[in-house]
This record gives sequence, structure tokens and C-alpha cells, in this order.
Amino acid sequence: MVLTPMAPEPTMPTPALIAIAVGAVALLLFLIIKVRLHAFFSLIIVSLLTAVVAGVSASDLLDTMLGPFGETLATVAMLVGFGAVLGRLVETSGGATVLAESLIGRFGEKRAPLALSVASLLFGFPIFLDAGFIVFLPIIYTVARRLGGGLLLYALPSTGAFLTMHALVPPHPGPVAAAGILGADVGMVLVIGLLVGIPTWYFAGYHLGIWLAKRSPELEVPHLLGDPPKDTENPPKFGTILLVLLLPLVLIFINTGLSTLTAEGLLPEGNLAIQILIFIGNTPIALLISSLLAMYLLVIRRQTGPIGGKLEDLVDDSLAPVCSIILITGAGGMFGGVLTSTGIGGAMTDGLDALGLPLIVVGFLIAVIMRVAQGSATVAGITAAGLMAPAVNAAGDMSTVALACIVVAIVAGAITFSHVNDSGFWLVSRFLGMGTTLALKTWTVIATAVGFMAFGLVCIVYAFA
Repeated sequence: MVLTPMAPEPTMPTPALIAIAVGAVALLLFLIIKVRLHAFFSLIIVSLLTAVVAGVSASDLLDTMLGPFGETLATVAMLVGFGAVLGRLVETSGGATVLAESLIGRFGEKRAPLALSVASLLFGFPIFLDAGFIVFLPIIYTVARRLGGGLLLYALPSTGAFLTMHALVPPHPGPVAAAGILGADVGMVLVIGLLVGIPTWYFAGYHLGIWLAKRSPELEVPHLLGDPPKDTENPPKFGTILLVLLLPLVLIFINTGLSTLTAEGLLPEGNLAIQILIFIGNTPIALLISSLLAMYLLVIRRQTGPIGGKLEDLVDDSLAPVCSIILITGAGGMFGGVLTSTGIGGAMTDGLDALGLPLIVVGFLIAVIMRVAQGSATVAGITAAGLMAPAVNAAGDMSTVALACIVVAIVAGAITFSHVNDSGFWLVSRFLGMGTTLALKTWTVIATAVGFMAFGLVCIVYAFA
């Protein structure tokens, strides 16, 4: 989905349009930070005012706003919804515990931090950072009590893995929303996100986490949570959890590979089997298939009594927390659409050209500024993508890989510099018993390192795209 102009180009001079863009961003930050107005309402209000000030007529106003809003939701809603359901099913089945215990058994106790980090990396694919971290806490607590060495030795490598997956890889809302707003292929974003994310996790997440933990005070394990949710009588098998978590990745990879080969003329376009594989590898379909498989393997097959009500409750519990994220994503797409249709995007493009900075650098820097200013990585990524959409559209034809690289650069910038205005900062610091200063020296450093290393690596890929 590419946002396209939906109203006549205004006749306002470029300096006035640039001033409107700057004022719109300033007002958006003021409403979110100072007024504490929800980001959904803030984005809608700013989009409306921007369109009016830029000269959009009353007859075109609703189309200018609702068009990109609906197009963005059409791309994002199913991805985020299916991803949330898949994560919730794995969580409530006790899959996190099975995954972590199996990996520790395979890696050995001396490499328990690596085992927990790998488990977090796998578990963090479909599950949002906050939920994944809370689910893993009892496991981290148990391992830290049993093996010693301080809580941070096990917690920081785990949180580094969750940070990497949450920041860079679909179906998490940041990369999915940014891809939708910029018109990037989600499958290619997933490929680039993993290509960049794996080395980023290993060095900026795992190794940096170990290094910081060894230079921090040895914190005792707090008594904040009970046991993680699990079925002690009939736990899922390790292979079952891996199947559920990795199936969508495999299907999406098949789609991306076959689509590329078909476009290059290396495979016949009319082959039915190829078309079926491409269809089921579309990200929404892949996540739908994986969610349905998880329902059967983790709930229906393991439940002896009636399962209808339980399954319905699990799905409701999964979807309720992400509704806000989906609406914010749609409003972010609206903001980008308004910037495009009013001609502000063209003026911004001219300004960027004058600076001489590549689009990928500008997107990263805008996301960093938004992250520092208002705290939410998701909002930062969505807003930065909305601001960059007009410039990307004006740049003309861009390869699928290059566009995916810009998306990854934006979401990499959006994860940096987590501090006191970020809810994740307080969640992690309080559950690990860290003071604010220690959290800034550990959690913030890891988040920033993940963002900058991912940006550096994706720039290398972008240079050859």
C-alpha cells in the first residue's frame, strides 16, 4: 500500500508548507507529552488541522483523511491481530517454560544466559516485548536463584533479544505499520529484519547484556510473580512450540523467494502449485494458518473438556490489548496521507534534497527524535514513517529491498534511547529491581546499541540494493 495524493496540489509557497509540517509535529508532540492526550486522538486532530491549514477544501477533507486511514488498517489490522493471538496461545499453554527449559538442557547451565536469550529470541517473534518479558520473568527468576551470579546476568541477555525482535521483525506493530505506510513488502521487511537482527541480537543484545551485567551490582531475585502459566499435567512438546513459532517465517520466506523468482522470469507465472504457495505465504495468510494450527495443537488437542468458551476467551484476551495499537497505526497512516495530499510531502522532499542526506538516514534520525521526545517506539516508528512517506513516494521507483531497508532503518531509530518517558523502561526496571540510574546504564544502553547497530547493518544492505 502506497499513499497517493487524494486532493489537488495547493498553491502555497514551499516555506509555508515546511512551516506547517514543523508546526504539525510540534503540536503532535505537545498533545502526546504535555497534554497526555492519547496518540490516536492526537494524530487525528493534528491530521485534521494540518489538512485545513494547508488548504484542503471541505468537500475533500474526509477523503483526504479516511482514505489512507482505511488503507493502512487493511494492511496492518490482520497482521497485528493474528500475531497477538499466536503469541497468547503459546504463552498460556506453558510454551515459554517448555522452550526455556529445553534450551537450557541443550545448552547446559554454564551457558544458561545464552539459552534464555535464544529462547527469548524465538518466543519474541510473535509476542510483544512487554508480554514476552513478563511471561519469561518467572523462568529468569528460577534460573537466577538456582545458578546464582546475579539476576542481571540472565535478565539482560533476555531483554536484549526481546528488544531486537520487537523493534525489527514483523508481525510486531512498528515494522508492520511502517511497511504499510511506506508501501513496503512485509515479507521483504521480515527478511531484512532477520538478516540485520540476528547479528544485532548476538552482539548488541546478548554479548553487551553479559558485559553490562558483569559490571553492574549483583541484584537479588525479587518476589514479585508466581509461576508462569503452564499445564503441568500435559505440557506442549518443545518441537510443537518450535513448529508454531517458525511456521509463519517459513511460509513468508517461501512467498518472498517464489515471488522474486517469478518476477525475474525464472519460474512460470501460471504454475498453480507456485501460485498456491505464494498465496499461503502472504503474511496475513501465513499468520492465520499458524494461529489456527496453534489453536489445535496447544488448546484443542490438549483439552479434555469443552474448549469453545476457553478458546474464545483466549482470543478475546489476545485482541483487546492490541486494538489501541491498530488504531494508532491507522491514524499514523492518516497523518502521512495528509502530508502527501496537501503537497507538504513534496516541500519536505525538496528540503531533504537540500540537506543532501539519503532517505534512509533521514528516516532513522526522525524516528530517533520522535522516540526521545514521546517515548513509545511504536508511535515513533509510525510517525516517522508517515513523515517519510511523501519523500519516499516522490523519490520514484525504488527496489523492494531498498524500501524494506528504509523501513528497518526507521524502526531501528524508534527503539533507541529508551528512558523515563517509555513505559517499557519502567516495566523492566521495576520487575528487575533496578533503580533509575542502573536502568539507564543497562536497559537504555542495550536499546540504543540495538538501534544503532541495526541501522549500521541495514545501511550496508541498502548500499547494495
